[in-house]
Amino acid sequence: MATPSSGRIRVTQIKSPIGRKPVQRKTLIGLGLNRVGRVSELEDTPAVRGMVERVRHLVSMEAITAGEPTE
Repeated sequence: MATPSSGRIRVTQIKSPIGRKPVQRKTLIGLGLNRVGRVSELEDTPAVRGMVERVRHLVSMEAITAGEPTE
C-alpha cells in the first residue's frame, strides 16, 4: 500500500447499500455515509483504508491535497 501524501481522504458514496450484506451497510455508517452522494472527509489511517477497501464497490476515494478547502 502506498503511503499517503496528505493526512486526509475524501470518500463519496456512489451506490446504494440496498441488497448488500449488513456488514457493508455498517461499514458505510462507520465511514459517515448513509446516502448516495454523501461525502465524508476522514483521516488517512490504515483502519479507514481497510473500511474503504471493504466497500470499494460502493464508494469512490480521493486524497485531499493541502491547498484544497475542506467542507
